[in-house]
Amino acid sequence: MTTAPSPSGAGFDAADDTPVFVISVAAELAGMHAQTLRQYDRMGLVTPSRTRGGGRRYSNRDVSLLREIQRLSQEEGVSLPGIARILDLQRQVSVLEKRLIELGEQLRAARSPHTSRVFSVSPTGDVYASRPGERPRARGSRALVLWDPRARD
Repeated sequence: MTTAPSPSGAGFDAADDTPVFVISVAAELAGMHAQTLRQYDRMGLVTPSRTRGGGRRYSNRDVSLLREIQRLSQEEGVSLPGIARILDLQRQVSVLEKRLIELGEQLRAARSPHTSRVFSVSPTGDVYASRPGERPRARGSRALVLWDPRARD
């Protein structure tokens, strides 16, 4: 998408969450009537920010979402409850994709040889973390050292 320049010259993109448009401007940008935006707000399809006085303020992301709702409704023939379900499923997928990335990063960190951890047990039964290749603290101890053949030194 193209970015529209702002008065400061910074520019906005479609992913911008800054609430800047009053309902009449957002309706014009989305090609809808303001009453339609109010209905979508009541239904929870689009939730604009609110001013202290209760006025709605729409972001570029909100306007993009309004356009997508209009496309689904007019071009695809999807009902408003169907659109609500589609949007909910898209949100869920987004959350799951973010979680998958986090888990992948955690798994890579856990498998990294630089972060591998070794635990030892002292003669008194205390468990403590040690570095790979580090000998147990006390001489002649019967410390238990765990070895992971997948870990590389």
